Amino acid sequence: MSQERDIISETKSIKFNDDEQDSFDQVEEECVLDDDKFSHGDGSFFTAYFNVVCVVAGTGTLGLPKAFAEGGWLGILILILAYAMSVYSGIVLIRCLYYKPGKRLHDIKEIGTAAFAWPGYIITSVFHFMNLFGCPALYLVLASSNMTYLLRGTAGELDYKIWTIIWGAFLLIPSLIMKTLKEVTGIAAIGAICTMMAVFVVLIQGPMFRNSHPEIAIEHDSVIWTGFPMSLSTIAFSFGGNNTYPHAEHALKKPHQWKWAVTAGLSTCVTLYFMTAVPGYWAFGTTTQSPIYNSLPDGTGKMLSMIVMTIHVILAIPIFSTSFSLEFEKFINCTEERYGKFGAWVGRAIIRSCTMVILVILACFIPYFDDFMGLIGALANCGLVFLLPILCYLKLTGVRNKPWYELAFCGLTIFLGIVGCVFGTIDAIKSLIKDFL
Repeated sequence: MSQERDIISETKSIKFNDDEQDSFDQVEEECVLDDDKFSHGDGSFFTAYFNVVCVVAGTGTLGLPKAFAEGGWLGILILILAYAMSVYSGIVLIRCLYYKPGKRLHDIKEIGTAAFAWPGYIITSVFHFMNLFGCPALYLVLASSNMTYLLRGTAGELDYKIWTIIWGAFLLIPSLIMKTLKEVTGIAAIGAICTMMAVFVVLIQGPMFRNSHPEIAIEHDSVIWTGFPMSLSTIAFSFGGNNTYPHAEHALKKPHQWKWAVTAGLSTCVTLYFMTAVPGYWAFGTTTQSPIYNSLPDGTGKMLSMIVMTIHVILAIPIFSTSFSLEFEKFINCTEERYGKFGAWVGRAIIRSCTMVILVILACFIPYFDDFMGLIGALANCGLVFLLPILCYLKLTGVRNKPWYELAFCGLTIFLGIVGCVFGTIDAIKSLIKDFL
């Protein structure tokens, strides 16, 4: 048996260094067929598909019409490119997990470490935690703003900051009760349904408003080059999810199905994005706001979209905050084995309370949804979607064994990632400074 394993390992190494395009697919399948050394779960193709849709299709949808308003109709091309690059990035990221025959890396931070040693670990961790920390803070901004709007003129009308504190205290309860993510991830499907409902409201009400007000002059631009980086950052935010992909793939019973699951999942997401972005920009032009339902006329449709998106973000916040807390608890070794059951719970309670306090402070002092989203998209998601997976893939698997067209696509992806990360961050910071002045 030992000899057979050595032969299999040798065979994988040979295949890994060949110029065949399918070598990685073969290695992944053989790893699955060899034995259960990677302890994969029993999830099906549809499990991975819904995980991708639930994680990716979220509040980024609401900012896409504004992304078109910033970049013009060129946003259609950017969205198509971002979709193709996100699919490719999601596939090669998982291939990096299996770059060494017979072994599987655990997450995106281990990939960064394997590729670029400690600098890779630091950079990947910064992007990763910025995503885990920035997204829930952004969601608190949205939820509190919506509650302020929905309850204006009623007994429940409160200041934006008070609503932020109320939501923070309310969401701390599940964080303290639930030890791991197993108890909170089941709510992700509800969030996806809420997003779809908001998309259909925009799809129907946007064109209805435009057709019923022909006297309003709506301006559209083909290309706005100055707004290109910010537009790219917002679109990158809409495809964020790479740091969760290793966990979704690990839950698959047949991990070689991952490439089809991520392709199908992102295809569903980009369909929803087009259903929001195109009619939204067509209806409101350069005056489009983010989130898009702020551009809708007052009425049932606007109220419904605000309610369902508030539900979505409130259900999503514990997933992000708990993920951050779990990784920090692991980093400082806050375990029951070390501190006992009660001591570990106290440690978790302190960490998660501090996490929520920081999120509330961020949300209170940066109450600007669109520019805040642009900053997170530029800093974290451009790095996690367009830069790190491609750079790590080329470093771990080599350059010479890939065809020229794949290298050209990698080069284009890296170029757009740098543009979005650098110039998008600059534009987002400028916009935030302007917001505060």
